Amino acid sequence: MFHLDAIQAAIREQGCDGWLLYDFRGQNLLAQRVAGVMPKLSRRWFYFIPATGEPKKLVHAIEPGSLDHLPGHSKIVYRRWQELEAAVGQLVAGAQRVAMEYSERNANPYIGRVDAGTVELVRSFGCSIVSSGDLIQQFEATWDDEQEQSHFAAAKLCRSAFDVAFEFIAEQIRQHGKVMETAVQSRILQFFTDNRLTTYSPPIVGVGPHSGDPHFDTSPATDQPIEHGSFVLIDLWAKLDQPRAVYADYTRVAYVGEEVPERYTNIFQIVAAARDAGIGCVQEAFATNRPLQGWEVDHATRSVIEQAGYGDYFTHRTGHNIGQEVHGNGTHIDGLETRDDRRIIRRTCFSIEPGIYLSEFGVRSEVDVYIDAQGTVHVTGGEPQREVHRIRV
Repeated sequence: MFHLDAIQAAIREQGCDGWLLYDFRGQNLLAQRVAGVMPKLSRRWFYFIPATGEPKKLVHAIEPGSLDHLPGHSKIVYRRWQELEAAVGQLVAGAQRVAMEYSERNANPYIGRVDAGTVELVRSFGCSIVSSGDLIQQFEATWDDEQEQSHFAAAKLCRSAFDVAFEFIAEQIRQHGKVMETAVQSRILQFFTDNRLTTYSPPIVGVGPHSGDPHFDTSPATDQPIEHGSFVLIDLWAKLDQPRAVYADYTRVAYVGEEVPERYTNIFQIVAAARDAGIGCVQEAFATNRPLQGWEVDHATRSVIEQAGYGDYFTHRTGHNIGQEVHGNGTHIDGLETRDDRRIIRRTCFSIEPGIYLSEFGVRSEVDVYIDAQGTVHVTGGEPQREVHRIRV
C-alpha cells in the first residue's frame, strides 16, 4: 500500500525536495515495488513525489492509465521523445535536491538502477541527484507483521532442515558407506516441499574442497561422496510458499565421525567469533540507540578474521539484506565489495555469514538478524552454531 504522508515525511527527513521514481521495461525493480507498478509496462514512466504537495505523473500515450492508482491528479501524457524530455523538466521544476535510484560512481550497484543518460537529463534541469537508498529501505525492505511472522516460521523449518539433512547423511553412510552431495540436496528439497516452503534455487551441499568454494554449485557434474571422515558445509534458504513471504537463510558445518579434527575446530572457532562480533556490534548499537551503517558491521566481523591471519581467505561481504528475495533491497553488511553506508533500520533483516575458505575445506557460519519495530535484535533460526556438528555413524 502506498502511504504518501509517510513517504513525504521521509523525503523531508532526508533533506530532499523530492523523489523521482523512474522505470523502463522493468529495469528498476525498486521503483516498481515502491510505486506498485507492474514490470510489463513497455514505455518509460516517471512519478515525482515532492517533499510537500501533490505528486506528478508522466506516462506514455500507449499506457496512459499506468499510474492512475497512485496519488496525484497532475498527469502529463507524452508521445514524442521531445515531449518526454520537456515534461521531465516540468516534473522537477523548482526542485534542487532530488532522490533517485542512483549511486555515485556506482559504489552500490544494488541501488544504482537508473541509467546514466536519465540522470544526465534530470541534472540538465538544475537538479542535484542523490541516492534514494535509505528511502528505498523504508518503503521496500521493511517487513510488516505478516512478513515478520512468515520469517520466523520459515526460520524454524530451515533449522529443522539441517537436522533432517544430517540424520539422512548418517543413515545413508550406515547403510551404504557413503552418500552423494546431490542426494543430500534432494532430501532437503523434499523437506521443503513437504513443509510448503519454496526457494529460488537449491541448497549448497559441499564436502571437503567443495566447502571451500563460497558459491559452490551442487550438481551431478561435480558430485562427490560424503563418507566417514568428511567435512560438510550446508547452506540453505527458503520461505513459506505464500504471497509476500520473506526468506530465511542459514549455513552450518559438520564432520562425519566421533571426534572433530583440530584443524576444523580451530578455523570454526575463528569464524564463530567473527560472527558473534558482528551480532554484538548490532546489539550494542540498538541498545544505545546509535545509528549504524552496514559497513560498520562488516568491519566488526571481518576484523576478527583479519587479526587471526585469515583475512585473505574471507573473500566476500559479511552479509546481505533479506526480503522477498533472499538477497533483498535493504542495507547489506558490506565494507569489502562496496561500502554500504545505508543505515540499518528497524523492521529489516540481514545475514551475518563470515567464512574462511581454504583449498582443502571451508567454514562459514550464517545467521539471520532481524530488528523488530521496538528495536529488539533477534538472531533467528535457533541458537547459532557453537561447534562443528558431529555426524555419528
